[in-house]
Amino acid sequence: MGAVPNLTARDAAEAARNPLAFLARRWTPKPETVRRAALLALLMSVVIVVTGGAVRLTGSGLGCPTWPECTDGSLTTTREMGFHGVIEFGNRMLTYVLCAAVGWAIVTARAATPRRRSLTRLGWAQFWLVMGNAVLGGIVVLVGLNPYTVAAHFLLSSALIALATVLWQRSKEGDGAPRPLVGHVVRQLVRVLVGATAVLIAVGTLVTGAGPHAGDSSEVARMGIDWETITRVHAALAWIVVLLTVALWCVLKAVDAPAGPRRKTGLLFLVLLAQGAIGYVQYFTDLPEVLVGAHMFGSTLVWIGTLRVLLSLRERPLTSPALPARQPEAGALADA
Repeated sequence: MGAVPNLTARDAAEAARNPLAFLARRWTPKPETVRRAALLALLMSVVIVVTGGAVRLTGSGLGCPTWPECTDGSLTTTREMGFHGVIEFGNRMLTYVLCAAVGWAIVTARAATPRRRSLTRLGWAQFWLVMGNAVLGGIVVLVGLNPYTVAAHFLLSSALIALATVLWQRSKEGDGAPRPLVGHVVRQLVRVLVGATAVLIAVGTLVTGAGPHAGDSSEVARMGIDWETITRVHAALAWIVVLLTVALWCVLKAVDAPAGPRRKTGLLFLVLLAQGAIGYVQYFTDLPEVLVGAHMFGSTLVWIGTLRVLLSLRERPLTSPALPARQPEAGALADA
């Protein structure tokens, strides 16, 4: 094992001033390391959504009744707070794990060679979104689980998943200009699919906000929306997304599109079928908590799957620095 070089005072000052740049000059991660870091950030974004659902479905939304402390005079849960306090505090602690995962993605992206500023920007965007959503989560507690703030909390988490999905995809690509793999009409159809999926998820938060699972064992105000009506709207939107996906697959098949978009569209269709089955079963069985939690997890998979279809419609080749033009030799100039 080689000797570890001593840090000079100048090195220490540089590390304190810009630790990421200091690290980048001394360590170059493998491309696989960057991709795995991006995937880890995406997985943790999904985990934080699922555990947030567990907080609500176990009635632990006010297990820690204040914020940023868990209870007055204590940053952590206490014995008196019982099971609900453990669940809520555990979800809060997972935010730090998510921050660590996003931070690792930023570090690996910054240290990559050649430097890829697009990955670093996506990583920092995730970090600040996590911070903003953590503050919003505290506001949710302080306002007694107001359903509109809970819905906003989930939508910000969906935005985080979108950024994490894009970072993961970009980590597997180059930085060349994107080249479309399909025609304009197909790209427009996919944009409509993405928009419809986003609306579907947003309406799903209204179904939750008007439904019986309020997130606390005590009575919590619900949205002033008829639950049966908004549930039917949600179901209709789900069918629209399914039909758009089927239409997209048929169009891709007809135009002999590359295998990547067709494969991802087919996978999205299967996820939608599973998600729809869970949705109907939970509706006709009076919303058992386990199925509601599975439906929340499914919503993250639907969102990721839709974004992957969008991102599969183009490719970004690897870029390499242009070679300098070769200067003709003096003899050749004389011959010319």
